[in-house]
Amino acid sequence: MFIGHFAVGLAGRRLAPAASLAVWFLAVQLLDVLWPFFILSGLEQVQIDPGNTAFTPLDFTSHPISHSLVGALVWATLFAGGWMLLRGRSSAAWLLFVGVVSHWLLDVVSHRPDVPVLPDGPYLGLGLWNSVALTLTVEIAMFAAAIVFYARARRPRLSFWLLIALLFVFYLGSAFGPPPPDVKTLGWTAIAGFFIIVPWAWWADRARPVRT
Repeated sequence: MFIGHFAVGLAGRRLAPAASLAVWFLAVQLLDVLWPFFILSGLEQVQIDPGNTAFTPLDFTSHPISHSLVGALVWATLFAGGWMLLRGRSSAAWLLFVGVVSHWLLDVVSHRPDVPVLPDGPYLGLGLWNSVALTLTVEIAMFAAAIVFYARARRPRLSFWLLIALLFVFYLGSAFGPPPPDVKTLGWTAIAGFFIIVPWAWWADRARPVRT
């Protein structure tokens, strides 16, 4: 998933407002933030294989560090623990922990059986990506519902709506654009995307009066 993960972040922002939207976006996408560094370093592997699934040309051949359930639990613990150290004891830390792990759960829904539980398997995947129409329906519905849920509690700025538009453009590009030319380009493009999205989320989510 892509915007499905961000939908969880938008919902989390309302449920745990102590953490900013930027923090929430980083939490729900933490596994994908780490993943390009691992593939660029050779610690994890991905192949560009158009037709691997109907929705994505990527064949996730090995990603046990970033995307196994064990890995997700470790990264979630570190992320939530870091939040508690920086902000003190906070119930938001537990929700951030769930936000990180939610990435693994949603990946199980969307991937074919290539998402590891332990680093060496077993592998899970319900295969939502085998249908473009179903993938678009599920993710866009999640994203739209999360936007409404977020906006009903806050007065979004224009910068927020521009961020939403950017995420949707990125999503359509990944769904219908050409496959990346090589793994290196894929990794650096993913890193660059997060360096845009996370700071923009902080900027778009700056203090606004909360609706009552």
